[in-house]
Amino acid sequence: MKLNSQQLSDLAIGAAFLGTGGGGNPYVGRLMAQQCLDEGLEIEIIDPSALDDDMLIIPTAMMGAPTVLVEKIPNGEEAIFSLKRLEKHLGRKAQATMPIEIGGINSTIPLVVGARLGLPIVDADGMGRAFPFLEMETFGVYGVSGSPMAVSNEYGDCAVIQAVDNRQMEWLSRAVAIRMGGCAYIAEYAMSGADVKRTAVPNTLSLAIRIGEVLRRARAAHENPIDALLTFLPSTLYRYGRTIFAGKIVDVLRETKNGFSVGRVRIDGFGPFSASMEIEIQNENLIARVNGEVKAIVPDLICIMNTETAEPITSEELRYGQRVTVVAVSVPEIMRTPEALEVFGPTCFGLSKPFVSIEHMG
Repeated sequence: MKLNSQQLSDLAIGAAFLGTGGGGNPYVGRLMAQQCLDEGLEIEIIDPSALDDDMLIIPTAMMGAPTVLVEKIPNGEEAIFSLKRLEKHLGRKAQATMPIEIGGINSTIPLVVGARLGLPIVDADGMGRAFPFLEMETFGVYGVSGSPMAVSNEYGDCAVIQAVDNRQMEWLSRAVAIRMGGCAYIAEYAMSGADVKRTAVPNTLSLAIRIGEVLRRARAAHENPIDALLTFLPSTLYRYGRTIFAGKIVDVLRETKNGFSVGRVRIDGFGPFSASMEIEIQNENLIARVNGEVKAIVPDLICIMNTETAEPITSEELRYGQRVTVVAVSVPEIMRTPEALEVFGPTCFGLSKPFVSIEHMG
């Protein structure tokens, strides 16, 4: 599939939804990818099933606090530099790139890398959403090493990290990203085509495009776009979704701490929803409670959407007074195995509540 401008716009909206508040502002990434299209470059998306088993795929991404991107806008070359540096370290050229997560700007960084280097982008990722830590990848859950990895900034500084495990890789690279101003651009989890097919969440780029399209078409037909989205989801790997709250944002606490955007948002209900909902954030929305009762919890998706437009709202865009609808969505089964929950389940974020799927929440 060769991406066009409309699909790119739809993808940015769908990726913001799947990113559950994190992954960085998709608007910036969309502009970078659109510039590639305007220059006549091609953005080619390929299905993971089309990969030869011995191909080398190197994912590319941004890491750091999404709030930093508001003032520290990338120039588009940083992730390319990281990929080339990792190629040099490995002594082998990449034959494709792909996202490490489908959320926000990290759905579009690989598009820019692929367009400028003439590489296809694999229609898959390693999170099925966005997570704050680099070890929280289905790649790593099922045996792929994240390092060696390359971490670069806009000035051409680059560090190559070889860690003993993926958690240590995250810890070391986070310190580098902080020194680089709070966000940096990376190439990591270099793997074979066989590993992609075995460990990745498949077809998430095309899913993001379809989500954006469903919302856009519903608005054009003067239908309820959130209802249209919830009707669409059962036909995907994200089989179940429902509205868990609606109201007005009355308080936002947000700070950049240790390379992450952390805080919480409180929403006072209206319509059929009473009381208040509080959502805890670490780059992404982690847990949603009403009067202390959990309504959704990581790794299931907690998506805050503008009630009137159905536009997903990323964590750095949350503001007092916004009228929002909170939607919870189930993640694919590859993300709910015991092995997966050991890497990105609730306890990995210091939450005391166990994982209960959204289908079984009250």
